[in-house]
Amino acid sequence: MPRVIVNCAMSVDGKIASRVRKQVRLSDESDMARVHKLRNDCDAILVGVGTVIADDPSLLVKEKYVENPRQPIRIILDSKCRTPPGSRVLDGKSQTIIFTTQGHEKQLENAEIIACGTDMVDIKKILAHLDNMGIKTLLVEGGGTIIWSFVSSGFVDEFKVFINSKLIGGGQAPTPMDGNGFADENEFPELNLVRSTMSDSGILLEFLAKDTGPK
Repeated sequence: MPRVIVNCAMSVDGKIASRVRKQVRLSDESDMARVHKLRNDCDAILVGVGTVIADDPSLLVKEKYVENPRQPIRIILDSKCRTPPGSRVLDGKSQTIIFTTQGHEKQLENAEIIACGTDMVDIKKILAHLDNMGIKTLLVEGGGTIIWSFVSSGFVDEFKVFINSKLIGGGQAPTPMDGNGFADENEFPELNLVRSTMSDSGILLEFLAKDTGPK
């Protein structure tokens, strides 16, 4: 299976956007440079369709941060194939694959559509498909439900989080890992902190999964 790296940024109180889910820039300039270098080092970048609809990211490596970037494959998890036709991930500047569920396949320009699951996209099957494509490193950038899906399925090898000095608040504000959440303490996955790096507006914490055996 590909090595799965989760990368995200959050406020001091653990939020990734406001209560109205308005995008907030939480990475400072030095962290943005790190993120783009990390993207450049990975074979593919993955987000959910909610992130595409809310933020319209390009998921490209910017030449501002990386000279002569090699653009990774862009992966969208979209169970109902709701990716808007005008989305920047469909600009043709890098290969884009949209994983959907059976019966929701449709044609989108500059994207390969692959059914992988019935009610929801199947994370394990997706990783097996990417492995068959030769993808060795997969960068998962969100949103919270997607990160929860990977963590709860046991498919995360590294977890990197930049903590900004802002406070956002709000019970409805999204977090880096939404979804159902774990109910009992004995279910909580534990990580090993391997590095911390200070910057002008926050701190980067880098973790490895304690169990990195066969998936």
